[in-house]
Amino acid sequence: MIQPSIEIRSATSDEIPRAVAAIVAAFLTDPPARFAWPSPHDYLSAMPVATGEFAGSSFQHGTAYVSVDFCGAALWLPPGVEPNGQALEKVFRDTAKPEHMDDLLATFEKMEQSHPREAHWYLPQIGVEPNAQGKGIGAALMRHALARCDQEESLAYLEASKPQNIPFYQRHGFEVIGEIQVGSAPLVTPMLRKPRRP
Repeated sequence: MIQPSIEIRSATSDEIPRAVAAIVAAFLTDPPARFAWPSPHDYLSAMPVATGEFAGSSFQHGTAYVSVDFCGAALWLPPGVEPNGQALEKVFRDTAKPEHMDDLLATFEKMEQSHPREAHWYLPQIGVEPNAQGKGIGAALMRHALARCDQEESLAYLEASKPQNIPFYQRHGFEVIGEIQVGSAPLVTPMLRKPRRP
């Protein structure tokens, strides 16, 4: 049976809260996010702010892609655009569990160091809210952005924050290029995708 095509488009600036809400719902069981904020209240308070600093530039660049029902979002940063590291660190210092702070900050520092030196598209966050998972929204979001990477012959880079997500990324052409594991912080897996020729 052929699945109906899922429409993906760029979110507008007034749709930022809806796109961020999809990420917050999708990351509810994300190991690094819940390492930072084990309490549900702290997670729900801090995660939208952290998402804004980590991936918010995607909205200014028109590279925050959403499904039309806002059940899924992929927040991409184009080449030369980086997360607001200082602001993100401040969010962690103000909100994250103090005992986890050193390992959390060291993990994010190593993530920064793992980026390719060449120009690349970076995917800080992609997610589909739990009630809509398994319907092809994540794959549609990924295909939408990777078509542009291929067209521009650009590298794409991400970190898998859950080992069980690695096969999904591999199906889209990403390869594991290392592992980041600091203290008691969860494993994070940097992955790189070379552009595919049409």
